[in-house]
Amino acid sequence: MPEPTIEERLQKRYILMTTDDTLVEAARAVTPEDWQPVPVSDLEQVGEWNDILLHRFLILDADEAAAFDPVETVRLLRREYMVNVPVIALGGDRGLQDELKMERADRFFERDQVGEVVSAFTGQYDWG
Repeated sequence: MPEPTIEERLQKRYILMTTDDTLVEAARAVTPEDWQPVPVSDLEQVGEWNDILLHRFLILDADEAAAFDPVETVRLLRREYMVNVPVIALGGDRGLQDELKMERADRFFERDQVGEVVSAFTGQYDWG
């Protein structure tokens, strides 16, 4: 397994786990030019655990139960891959959010706050 280059490590990108094109477009609309959103519906599309670490945070569409299991996604990320990339969940009812908290999702917002979330977190993780 080749080591990522310094250039790869400094790229500003985040994972957007959803199949909702409207949500993807809303996120892209406020994503700074030097950042890259990576929309996926499965963590395996990103690659191995070390490929996930090349992303600064993950935005998880908690209302996507038909496409993927949000709780299982966070469980896989935290327990199997043992990766501590920040997970920001959008949507979901109180019960689902409680389950996501138990699996160590970090922050919770409503889906319509995607623009605020992208702006805030790309600003917070804008090092390098």
